[in-house]
Amino acid sequence: MAQRPLDNVTIIEIDNWMAAPSAGGILADLGAEVIKVEPLAGDPMRGKTRTVRLEDDAAAARKDFDYQFDVANRGKRSVSVALDTDQGREIVHRLCGQADVFLNNLLVRRQERFGLDPATLLGINPRLVHATLTGYGTTGPEAWRPGYDVTAFFGRSGLYDAMREGEDGVVPMARPAQGDYTTGLALVATILAALRLAETSGEGQVVETSLYETAVWTQASDYAVTAIDHRPLRPRARSAQIIATANRFPCGDGRWIVLNMPEESAWPLLCRTIGREQWLDDERYVDMRGRFRNMEELVAGIDEAMQRHGRDEWGRIFDEAGIIWGPVLGLHEVVEDPQAEAIGLFPSLDHDEIGQYPTVSSPLRFHTADVGPRHPAPALGADTVEVLGGVGYSAEQIAALAEAGAVRADRAER
Repeated sequence: MAQRPLDNVTIIEIDNWMAAPSAGGILADLGAEVIKVEPLAGDPMRGKTRTVRLEDDAAAARKDFDYQFDVANRGKRSVSVALDTDQGREIVHRLCGQADVFLNNLLVRRQERFGLDPATLLGINPRLVHATLTGYGTTGPEAWRPGYDVTAFFGRSGLYDAMREGEDGVVPMARPAQGDYTTGLALVATILAALRLAETSGEGQVVETSLYETAVWTQASDYAVTAIDHRPLRPRARSAQIIATANRFPCGDGRWIVLNMPEESAWPLLCRTIGREQWLDDERYVDMRGRFRNMEELVAGIDEAMQRHGRDEWGRIFDEAGIIWGPVLGLHEVVEDPQAEAIGLFPSLDHDEIGQYPTVSSPLRFHTADVGPRHPAPALGADTVEVLGGVGYSAEQIAALAEAGAVRADRAER
């Protein structure tokens, strides 16, 4: 097997739900040994998967498999520990003493309560990278506040407001974990840079990111201006866009297409392609300013022209004309998209009970290194015995810890 980029890197992960776990999942794809430390009841994300709609004769295990938990936790090992016990905290301290990274999503008060704050853990392991993902950061007046992606990433960052359809439009609702997975990528980048700095300096690092600041970064183009003028953003309805050739339009089959050609030269190209050459001589549309002033009727006219063909036929026509476009696909279409197959977006994993199933690839691809999912997410506590044995606990000690309620030591199968 080819070398993986993070071979010989050990990460201790204490987190839940999707944001920080998704970072651990990517790091596991890159070759790190990621040990997920869960409470005795498990990560609350376990068992929350969206119901899979399969044919009636599909095996019950395949229908009931926890796909959404799996995608953020594949390739990891699971240790189940009660952090509210002295023995449980000692276990985590031992693990961190031999690790390269401590990855968590605990608020500062919980880090301090469980002895997992930077001062404590770097006192145990001075070369450790201590990485935290929170809703709003670990400092400031909102550091205490728990945050989910819909509240911290989409709501407080201004993203929901910016995405409304016009100034009076209803605030949209994101699909699950979009902000979580985006912030997970930010945490991965932070950890990789911190590992490099720890390697070159010989000193541990304390790093963090948050849903809030990652969401602001995704809007950096807008914030570059708003940070200067402090003016409210004007969400624009489709009929009030600034550029006619950068908008989305319904096609004759009810499906949608998106155009993005902000250059002035794109206007005559679009007119000729959709069969509206007469607009080139229409004084209302003679320049970008005129088109903007008359955008409502112009959008209605383009909508009418687009009814001549379905989405896929328009795509063929636009390709021939050199128009930059994209289809608005449903998720069910993306999983069947030839381009998705070509770049390996949905690799397969093998599971002892459900057989082979597709998962979702992270957006990092290496041409010469072996990266990608290695095995399904572990069952709760599947690796407790083996991992604790690796840091010096005997079988008798592990049995006593389980008897005392400090660990869950089931030898569960993945």
